[in-house]
Amino acid sequence: MWMVRAQSCFVPGSLNGGKFMKRLLNDRPILAREIMTRTLVTLSPDLDVFQAIDILLKKRISGAPVVSADGKFLGIFSESSCMRFVINAAYDNLPDASILAFTDPNPPTITPETDLLTICQTFIDQATRRLPVLENGRLVGNISRRDVMRVIAEMAKGRQAGHAEPLYLSALLGGEDSEALKQKLAR
Repeated sequence: MWMVRAQSCFVPGSLNGGKFMKRLLNDRPILAREIMTRTLVTLSPDLDVFQAIDILLKKRISGAPVVSADGKFLGIFSESSCMRFVINAAYDNLPDASILAFTDPNPPTITPETDLLTICQTFIDQATRRLPVLENGRLVGNISRRDVMRVIAEMAKGRQAGHAEPLYLSALLGGEDSEALKQKLAR
């Protein structure tokens, strides 16, 4: 049973929010490399927009990283990229175009060592659905908002046995940065 209060989630029978958050922050931080998806749909910069749209639709995804033949991350081609293509084509009467012209070359990214709270804060601050995980400019994985939700749900399930205190996730959703949150929980 989930009860939503403002930006809080209540999970009966789990650890209280403070203990749960201290686990996330202090015991052993959960890192991107532990939760990232490694098998990804990627797009070649040689594709035209229509080919890329076809791939996104067939794979039922809202966007995909564009990666060069040598593995270099070039950006993200997404539903927003498609909308930009439609607008540009309507006004400029463009012929078939390479996806690079409509790829976001500077999306928010993280490294394999980025901790879970920083990942959550990045999702809040950047309003993005996915975070490419880069190492030395190369794509090594991806984390979606749903991946984070899965980790939180698994942690809550694993902690329910024998505990009657509620778990509140409002700290994750409240917009505080992870450093301020660490100080708050240390008190």
